[in-house]
Amino acid sequence: MNTELSVKENNENKMSDLQVMQGGEVKIIEGEKIIEIKGKEATGLDVSKNFEKIAIDSASNPSKSSPSEKLEHKGEEETEAPEIPNWITLVKQYPAIKNSPKTLEIIHLAEGPIFSFTVVIFLSIIVIIGTRKAKMIPGRLQTLIEIIVEKFYKMVCDILGQKNGRRFLPYIGTLFLFIFFNNILGIIPFMKSSTSLIQTTGALAILTFLYVQFIGIKENGIFGYLHHMAGSPNDTITWLIAPLMFPLHVIGELAKPLSLSLRLFGNIMGEDILLGVFVFFGVAMLGFTHLPIGIPLQFPFIFLALLTSTIQALVFTLLSTIYFLLVLPHDEEHHKE
Repeated sequence: MNTELSVKENNENKMSDLQVMQGGEVKIIEGEKIIEIKGKEATGLDVSKNFEKIAIDSASNPSKSSPSEKLEHKGEEETEAPEIPNWITLVKQYPAIKNSPKTLEIIHLAEGPIFSFTVVIFLSIIVIIGTRKAKMIPGRLQTLIEIIVEKFYKMVCDILGQKNGRRFLPYIGTLFLFIFFNNILGIIPFMKSSTSLIQTTGALAILTFLYVQFIGIKENGIFGYLHHMAGSPNDTITWLIAPLMFPLHVIGELAKPLSLSLRLFGNIMGEDILLGVFVFFGVAMLGFTHLPIGIPLQFPFIFLALLTSTIQALVFTLLSTIYFLLVLPHDEEHHKE
């Protein structure tokens, strides 16, 4: 089916004798004239002057785009934050994978879980080796594990009390170790911090949020939980303002996983971007050598990254511990052993 299209000029508008088939796009440019034609083929082009012809067959090759679209994509790529390549980035460059959009999409979605499971496997191996043959006179690895457990036990018990501290220590301790090692994983060459992805931090925050709400309902009962959400009213004044306090408490509870996830995600992503910027600066300074090497400008910031990684893991863990404390019954002297 043939269609007629108009020629757009800056000075005047007029019709042209151009006829095309549907299914593709053709652009003909002469000076300030721009002709846009959609169709599978351009036929019967009755143009007297020499035109620059750009034809794109979207039906046969949809991956190609018009020059304007290419400029838009180029602008989007230029605005992306610098990121140090990891081994998955290198795998994506293989022709068999690079030319398969579905494979690239699967790898992109699996990037965070892959590095997260790397940390899980590493921690599991360390714990198994360190506790497999526990001795009365511990070795170095067993001593290190015992020191870490002891410090966390004291910290959690100081907040939750002896009984609840022992109860929640496995979750809180595992949470800290998982976040900490994920944070510092991005410092290792060809690795990436999965906590720099909102999917990972969001999952951790939602898991903690659901666990806290479950404990609150289990320990207080459904009516006790609702009473707590209403501000624990116990007199006329507090009961009168309970309808106002309840939605405020609900909003506050919903804001907790949001703040937990965004805080960790933003700090670790910023840390990785900072390292990436200085890595690329260092490579650019030696660009005249045409070699994949550079001045290690990022080296001083690695120590800053270690500090912020530890702080962010500790902040996430301490806030999670306090959230447990807030939903637990308050009739226990938590600070007495």
